[in-house]
Amino acid sequence: MQDKKCETTQIVRRRRNITVITAIVAALVSCLFYILNNMRISHMHVIFMFILGMSCLILIYMILWTLSADPKHFRLTKILKRCYIVCVSIGLAFFIILQAIIISGSHTEEADVDVIIVLGAGLINDRPSLILASRLNATIAYAQKRNNIPIITTGGLGRFQTVTEGEAMARYLIAGGVDENRIWIEEASTNSHENINFAKEIMAEKGLDIENSKVAIVTNEFHLYRAKLIAEKAGLNPIGVAAETPGLHRRLIYHFREAFSLLNEWVFR
Repeated sequence: MQDKKCETTQIVRRRRNITVITAIVAALVSCLFYILNNMRISHMHVIFMFILGMSCLILIYMILWTLSADPKHFRLTKILKRCYIVCVSIGLAFFIILQAIIISGSHTEEADVDVIIVLGAGLINDRPSLILASRLNATIAYAQKRNNIPIITTGGLGRFQTVTEGEAMARYLIAGGVDENRIWIEEASTNSHENINFAKEIMAEKGLDIENSKVAIVTNEFHLYRAKLIAEKAGLNPIGVAAETPGLHRRLIYHFREAFSLLNEWVFR
């Protein structure tokens, strides 16, 4: 009996030590990515969120694993383990459902449209980022088949920029062969909601019948479902034009982030 008790104590101590080491490693890794995030490295905020979330999940499991070695806590930890597995499974299933919804709306729709709205995605040194350039390239290809349809570029003046996003987008389109007389520039928005709502105001100023106009929303495939949802809430009649996101790693990162953005759109908007 005494030997069994000693063996149990050793197991508990060993598991506790492993859990403490895991906690220290998780804390160090999280701190490292927090520092990298503050250095404004591209996409690092999404990676930091993922690392922090995974660290928390691992630590919770390790604590339960440690406590389960002690007979005094065995029954309680058994119940908590089941609850943990159920919660993680539900969360994973919900995340998969969100991704399926995002993917379901990630294709270009064919229809006669009255105006094209290009959503912003940031500038780098006053030039469109890779993500924004992909949207503008998709706009050029789409607009070539639809002569004389106006194009609204959207986006205000960002931090450390000397030109508005809407203006930089217009310059890119003109350099790509789009007639500048077709381009209407919106220069005050800072996010997708403002992109669409301020573009709607320009449509009204230009005399378009908003209720009966069909609007092509150009954005990347991961963002298209939510963008159309925002447009519908704004009272527009949207269809989607999907721009291909450059690089597999960017697609994975943006799809991961978009799931939380879509959830936020449903719950808080």
